[in-house]
Amino acid sequence: MGKIRDFFKPQRMGFHLVLAIIISMVIAVVCLIILKSYTRHGREVDMPNFVGQNSVALIDTLLPSDYIIVITDEVYDKTMEPGTIIKQNPEAGEKVKKGRKVYLTVATSEPPTVIMPELRDVSLRQAEIMLNALGLELEGTILKPSPYENAVLEQLHNGRAIAAGTKIKMGDKITLVVGRDISELPVGADSTLIEN
Repeated sequence: MGKIRDFFKPQRMGFHLVLAIIISMVIAVVCLIILKSYTRHGREVDMPNFVGQNSVALIDTLLPSDYIIVITDEVYDKTMEPGTIIKQNPEAGEKVKKGRKVYLTVATSEPPTVIMPELRDVSLRQAEIMLNALGLELEGTILKPSPYENAVLEQLHNGRAIAAGTKIKMGDKITLVVGRDISELPVGADSTLIEN
């Protein structure tokens, strides 16, 4: 019992408190030194600009210790050559460390497929908006006598009727058969008129 009382005496308590503080400081300094060397603190470089380069050639020329290339997305862009880097993260000019992962978005040669929407009984303007939203192009319109002015009566793909829900490639051209008020059509006109 006397040893326990001696431990909690004010003189002994201060010694243990100072000892605990010193040990905590030594552990903190050792951890900071280890972290600084492990994280390579202060050894940063500017991120190069990879946008516009060919991804295959870039991967072949980079050393594995420089950067780790990860292709996260492929986007169809008919104006870009397949394999061209469109976007990178981190951006060019940012401070990064060697060996960092670089996430790339690359142009692909194959357009993605989209599902043909139901355009019948929709106004021509609404149908154009729906086609543009899906990346489809309006090739032209065929006017047909109908009591429903500017309503889409049919949707055609490559000259054939196409059902809603059919998978087609983005960028394909769609022709719409649109209703036109009979009184506005020229006298003696054919039942169908093509308008581009």
